[in-house]
Amino acid sequence: MNYAKTAILLAGMTALFMGLGLLIGGEGGLVIAFFIALAMNFWAYWGSDKAVLRMYNAQEVDASSAPDLWHMTAEMAARAGIPMPRLYIIHDAQPNAFATGRNPANAAVAVNTGLMDMLTREEVAAVVAHELAHIKNRDTLIMTITATLAGAVSIIGNMAMFSGANRNNGPIGTILGIAIMILAPIAAMVVQMAISRTREYAADKAGGEICGNPVWLASALDKISGGVAHIPNWHAERNPATAHMFIMNPLSGGRADGLFTTHPNPVNRIEALMAQAEAMGVRGYAPAPSSVPSGGPWGASSRPGPWG
Repeated sequence: MNYAKTAILLAGMTALFMGLGLLIGGEGGLVIAFFIALAMNFWAYWGSDKAVLRMYNAQEVDASSAPDLWHMTAEMAARAGIPMPRLYIIHDAQPNAFATGRNPANAAVAVNTGLMDMLTREEVAAVVAHELAHIKNRDTLIMTITATLAGAVSIIGNMAMFSGANRNNGPIGTILGIAIMILAPIAAMVVQMAISRTREYAADKAGGEICGNPVWLASALDKISGGVAHIPNWHAERNPATAHMFIMNPLSGGRADGLFTTHPNPVNRIEALMAQAEAMGVRGYAPAPSSVPSGGPWGASSRPGPWG
């Protein structure tokens, strides 16, 4: 199903570029735009995961540079029945994480240092299990390509406005250029919405099963929610098209359930995880929404280290 969604997104990207090429250069521009779109589609499929990791200055680590995190991820991957992904650390105070890659054999998990500082070892393991669930479910291909294409769609709007389309085609070209400039950001949002929020619930459920205790993930989401609300992620603010990739929306004001949000409300996710824990016969502390203090980090006592 995700491969079909990916094909639809790539076809839509091609159509948008061809439409812009026709607007700017007529039939000749249409042909040029077609080949540009093909090149972009090829790059989006094969190189978008690396591009996203570069956006966040992610640093790859291994068993010697981050032994505890690496061995814990390897254990969770073995439980999930997938190959050990490449592992990255992002030096950012916001507690968050994401997975990327076109398939389980070519996947990566990136973890913010803020996540490791603020969560217990069990909670970090649960977050990693959630990201591995995305990899196992093959969500990461469409998640990563969507991030790339959503950014490209926004660029199309600027190209249409500042290109020579309005000069070459008179008043009609001007109107079309303005229309594309206005509609392109909306199209980018719709592209992101092609990623159903139900995938987060599915990854939460599978993550709870992989780590063996959904309460750990519920507690982690509670802490992450509090951290995201008070600690900005400037890399994400500069690259909002990647927001849907994270376990929690990293953008300011991205907490509530709504028509155009990329993530379910954390309260709903926590409730679903606690229900899962009850069904599994697992008992544990049920976190209260926004129980994390608003004063920032939770203190060094909860650091799950050593992280290398």
